[in-house]
Amino acid sequence: MAKLGCHFILYFCYVIYSLILISGRDYYTILAVPRNANTNQIKKAYRRLGKELHPDKNKDDPEAEQKFQDINAAYEALSDPEKRATSDRCGEECLKRESGGGAIPFASFFGDFGFPFGIGGGGGETPRGANVVTDLYVTMEELYAGNFVEITRNKPVVRPGKGTRKCNCRQEMETRLDEERTWEVEIEAGLADGQVSRFIAEGEPHVDGEPGDLIVRVLALLHPVFECRGDDLYTNVTLTLQDALVGFQMDIEHLNGRKVTILRDKVTWPEDRIRRKGEGMPN
Repeated sequence: MAKLGCHFILYFCYVIYSLILISGRDYYTILAVPRNANTNQIKKAYRRLGKELHPDKNKDDPEAEQKFQDINAAYEALSDPEKRATSDRCGEECLKRESGGGAIPFASFFGDFGFPFGIGGGGGETPRGANVVTDLYVTMEELYAGNFVEITRNKPVVRPGKGTRKCNCRQEMETRLDEERTWEVEIEAGLADGQVSRFIAEGEPHVDGEPGDLIVRVLALLHPVFECRGDDLYTNVTLTLQDALVGFQMDIEHLNGRKVTILRDKVTWPEDRIRRKGEGMPN
């Protein structure tokens, strides 16, 4: 009887060990998000960790490159519904077998974060194509709560062509054409009007050098109720004579839909200002 119990325990341990080997990395733990996280939560976590763990920012950390690869792998798996379902069902190794792996275009997806990403260099000697600047208009609600916005444009690219040049220059023939590309811009909560996101090497191509950058300038649309001045939100209200003399209570709907109660128990003069601390734009 004791022998049977021993076999049972050994078999049980073997099953647990096998499951651990099969499961691989826990992508939710890597991105520090719950298993029921929605797409925006995953994107925000990926961007935050990308800033914190980028190897160019952690040159003294020997594990920086591996950490950065881990968050890229986690985002690749969890941002795609099919890959996420596969990963949830049978883990990393199963996902690799079914998808064949892949790579995340980190800079062109979320902007450069101020890091070079291995593009450029040479002390400015390499010729570059022109930067492309485009305006992205967003609502004040998006600036307050945050959002992810996709932009689509035709990107000029240069492809090898047939034939050769008759000159003392590069001999390869190249063809210029437009390809439709999509980029995703993160509108961080509290983003300032006019702030830019830079996408490295996504601008105009250069035949003998590197492409320029795509610069997305985020601009706020006018709001029917609020005006933003720095981090402060302003709005105008109209009072009856009675309310102006004896006081009033009213609810103002904020940018995220919640009600902010304004209470005043004294005389209100024209152009008086009432300040509610902590109710402006996030900072």
